[in-house]
Amino acid sequence: MGAELEISVPEGVAGVRLDSFLAAPLGSRARAQSLIDSGRVRVDGRVRPKRHLVRGGERIAVLESDTAPVDAQAAPARFAVAYEDDHLLVVDKPAGVVVHPARGHRAGTLAQALAGRAAGGEESWRAGIVHRLDRDTSGLLVVAKNDAVHRALKALLSERRLRREYLALVDGHPSARTGTIDAPIGRDRRDRVLMSIDSDEPREARTHFTVERLLPSAALLRVSLDTGRTHQIRVHLAAIGHPVTGDPLYGVAGRYGLTRQFLHAERLAFPHPVTGDPVDAQSRLPEDLLDALTRATE
Repeated sequence: MGAELEISVPEGVAGVRLDSFLAAPLGSRARAQSLIDSGRVRVDGRVRPKRHLVRGGERIAVLESDTAPVDAQAAPARFAVAYEDDHLLVVDKPAGVVVHPARGHRAGTLAQALAGRAAGGEESWRAGIVHRLDRDTSGLLVVAKNDAVHRALKALLSERRLRREYLALVDGHPSARTGTIDAPIGRDRRDRVLMSIDSDEPREARTHFTVERLLPSAALLRVSLDTGRTHQIRVHLAAIGHPVTGDPLYGVAGRYGLTRQFLHAERLAFPHPVTGDPVDAQSRLPEDLLDALTRATE
């Protein structure tokens, strides 16, 4: 008997094809289509075609011998802990670590490393992770240890009471010291690998920035989010003509010796979901970003 993966469609999701929705958790759209065509995918207990449009609240079951993505013994990911108590922890993720299993990254993820230490959420393989960071973005993530805390943290996130601040080095100088980028984001119309403000399926996205330092050809920004769309900061800053320095997708790779984008989740601040006490965790810039910042000042 194969392993069964259960996935709940988040509320608010509608009109996405079943094969597209399953592409990330199963590793690829082709793999999702193969499993659907073979009858190994059921939506609310019924076999559905790959063109089925998912709706929030549906439960999807996938049966395959190597489907279950959580394997705590598979190459555990490196991470540090910025804060921890009996209810939650704030993880400091290094660049290069993938948060959830996805295409090309079936092992060595943060979710796998946290299995047994954190929990919560409708998909057990997410190991209590409330939000995510791109593989090559370093910094802080909050993680729950049980379902109740996970729900409370998700509510704080949706109510914008969980403050996420990033440091981003960008090419050029913004025309204002502070600004808000309010532009919906979705899959790019021409390149489905990219996210874009030029999309047929845009979703609300809002990013705020403040200039921390002006450098000869760059600016160090403090960025905060009202929403959490895929690649949001990278897409929004590129859209105003100031891409994140070193960004291989939306900017120019390799500036100042960088091997990734200069983006770091530097601060998480929120009221504790159980005690109500303020939690304020911070993470220092890692060495590769400090080195790039030094080069940018020269």
